[in-house]
Amino acid sequence: MRCLVTGATGYIGGRLAPRLMAAGHEVRALSRSAGRLRDVPWAPQAEIVEGDLSDPASLEAALDGVDVAYFLVHSLGQRDFERLDREAATNFARAAYGKGVKRIVYLGGPEPPPEEKPSAHLRSRAEVAKILLESGVPTVVLRAPVIIGSGSASFEMLRYLTERLPVMVTPRWVKNRIQPIAVRDVLRYLIAAADLPAELNRGFDIGGRDVLTYGAMMQRYAQVASLRRRVVVPLRPLSPWLSAHWVGAITPVPNSIARPLVASLIHEAITHEHDIAEYVPDGDLLGFDEAVRLALGKIRDDEVETRWTNASGRDAAAEPMPTDPSWTGGTIYKDERRIEVDAPVDALWRVIEGVGGDNGWYSFPLAWAVRGWLDRLVGGVGLRRGRRDRDHLYVGEALDFWRVEEIKPGELLRLRAEMKVPGRAWLEMYAEPGPGNTSVYRQRALFVPRGLAGHAYWASVLPFHGIVFSGMARNIARGALTQPPPGAGGPGRPSTPRSPAGSSR
Repeated sequence: MRCLVTGATGYIGGRLAPRLMAAGHEVRALSRSAGRLRDVPWAPQAEIVEGDLSDPASLEAALDGVDVAYFLVHSLGQRDFERLDREAATNFARAAYGKGVKRIVYLGGPEPPPEEKPSAHLRSRAEVAKILLESGVPTVVLRAPVIIGSGSASFEMLRYLTERLPVMVTPRWVKNRIQPIAVRDVLRYLIAAADLPAELNRGFDIGGRDVLTYGAMMQRYAQVASLRRRVVVPLRPLSPWLSAHWVGAITPVPNSIARPLVASLIHEAITHEHDIAEYVPDGDLLGFDEAVRLALGKIRDDEVETRWTNASGRDAAAEPMPTDPSWTGGTIYKDERRIEVDAPVDALWRVIEGVGGDNGWYSFPLAWAVRGWLDRLVGGVGLRRGRRDRDHLYVGEALDFWRVEEIKPGELLRLRAEMKVPGRAWLEMYAEPGPGNTSVYRQRALFVPRGLAGHAYWASVLPFHGIVFSGMARNIARGALTQPPPGAGGPGRPSTPRSPAGSSR
């Protein structure tokens, strides 16, 4: 079938499109700017079209020849989002009917009990669902509560609140029940909806295996993320309006998005029916803890994954994507350096591969040594491990208090920190060819904090980075200038002696 995916640059749409193609469907992806999809991995296999839901003419062109149309857009975060979504849904419904579309699929939100006044966010989702269900095109509405996956606004709010606040005063809604669902399961239902019986025109509640309070979700998140148990104190006078501003102050989630989401948390978000199971078997429906592990890249305790590169490939749906907003994916602190080197790339690489052990770390030896001593005082490995081979490194081996995680000979050395720190740390060193017989040295230090202690730790060492990491980059570049020709000896040493040590982090 030919499927139109609206919101292809959004959280769900960008993850759904490649999975529809993997299931054998043709995908036409609609975006207001085709350039935003230029670099996504699946773009070459899809048909990319430009269009705007406020422009009926562009919708008619986008829907021409389409069998199944996915409505995955919303205006949350914009002023007057209810009006904007109402108009978008009306235009979409008319165009889909006029073009003979066989099925509309919409991902909406949970329905609060009839006796409760719905929040603006949920009211808008219900209104869009009604418009599509009355379009004359058979429509399936999937009503999902909190979606667990890196990039989901609801999950990011949960992540930042739990990681940054070991003690928190919260509104009463932390006691409300929620049935969170993994993004992987949401995508599975969306794909299956394309093949549901043609006569179906209704909504379905979808949710995960577990029913939890929001407070329990924070505690379970903390456990999966290896954080201490959080102290949660519900406070009756804390209104949704104050709660939204509190969330905005603590997290990077924009206030314009946090406000309607927080206002929706006054309602319980659980499934009231599970009729979808008649058409889509539950299978291995994920529980909350496993969904969080996937979102954090923690598949196994012994598996450390570089989330910023999405290198794991284990469940990309749960991990960050390039099209996700900059505030998603958790906090990653970076220190980046770049130096042009008047030496060939192979000379620069020999210096990079020779770091550590007796060769040292090319800057401020005392700071590196002190960091190594401190690490041993708290039970870490310190600097006593050195390196196994004077000239070469191998993936998996120890290097002082680092572990070699990745080597691309002549290009990249990535080290993972094994010192005692409240988070996860990496050091990356790149050798890149420059014009003529020159090269470029790039250096990245990355730190993923764990809890409030991790953020405080990064802030405490930040003043030293300008000295340690900038000095390291300069001296590695200088070391490349003194390298002997290939075959004339091992790694060159800088002219000034350097003692082995660890990191300023």
